Amino acid sequence: MGEVKLLGTWPSPFSYRVIWALKLKGIPYEYIEQDLSNKSPLLLQSNPVHKKIPVLIHGGNPIAESVIILQYIEDKWPQNPLLPSDPYEKAVARFWVKFADEKGLSIWKVLRFSGEEQEKGLKESLEMLEVIEEHAPGLGQKKFFGGDKIGMVDLALGQLAHWMGAIEEVTGVQIMEAGKFPRLETWMKNFKEDPVIKENLPEFKDMLAVVKHRRETLLASK
Repeated sequence: MGEVKLLGTWPSPFSYRVIWALKLKGIPYEYIEQDLSNKSPLLLQSNPVHKKIPVLIHGGNPIAESVIILQYIEDKWPQNPLLPSDPYEKAVARFWVKFADEKGLSIWKVLRFSGEEQEKGLKESLEMLEVIEEHAPGLGQKKFFGGDKIGMVDLALGQLAHWMGAIEEVTGVQIMEAGKFPRLETWMKNFKEDPVIKENLPEFKDMLAVVKHRRETLLASK
């Protein structure tokens, strides 16, 4: 199979996307924690373009960017598929993975900024949640986006189920009002209760401290 290594940082949701995929596929791997304030030679060598995590190294070959890594994992290890077999359904799933990757960053604007910029991030976050609630296929009809088993869309949107709550608590800004997104709320509960996900989530209390420190550092630097 070739040795599998994952370069990541705790508690990055982008690292966890890859962790969840590897766990769901049953792929053994070595996790190597990275210090982004003092980037390791291995990280710089493995991702010389962006110099970011996560990076999956398989048989000595590095793959960067969490969504690209998810696609590689799906192609390389087809067991316990994360995408539908039907070409149209697969294309739809890929659309929502791309949507999650692009629009999901809006919740982090709520953390990074204050004042007008934070308001803009909140507006973008609410628009994203409304689109998912109204248009995401399978939401509210099945347990997960792809059906009865977790798929790639669920992994791409996983940060909404855990990290968004930490952002709300640290900033005091309510992004997801109770009862406003019932189908999404049900999905979040189902996602976090899945045994593989539940066993591989960062401890909320510890994550909260990291998110709080991150916000204080960002605001102090402005």
